[in-house]
Amino acid sequence: MADLKYYDIISKPVITEKSMSGMEFQKYTFYVHTEATKTQIKEAVEKMFPGTKVAKVNTMNVDGKKRRRGMVVGKTAKRKKAIVTLAEGEIEIFEGL
Repeated sequence: MADLKYYDIISKPVITEKSMSGMEFQKYTFYVHTEATKTQIKEAVEKMFPGTKVAKVNTMNVDGKKRRRGMVVGKTAKRKKAIVTLAEGEIEIFEGL
């Protein structure tokens, strides 16, 4: 496994209707590095967003979709999503959305 720093683990937040509805229950969704573990994700969130305390982390692997361009068939890249439940604090990047 690669030597991952906390700023390499979290790629970007997921902004969808379903992920936004989970914010009222203190659940935030992020795309993360495909080799990151739950404990690494927990530490990364707590370091990147001071004042937050993570209660639980759920992860899921998302396979790439098949895409066609003419006769050529390919796949998009696979991803890993993490749903982070906070015990205390809030994440400011989601404020006002």
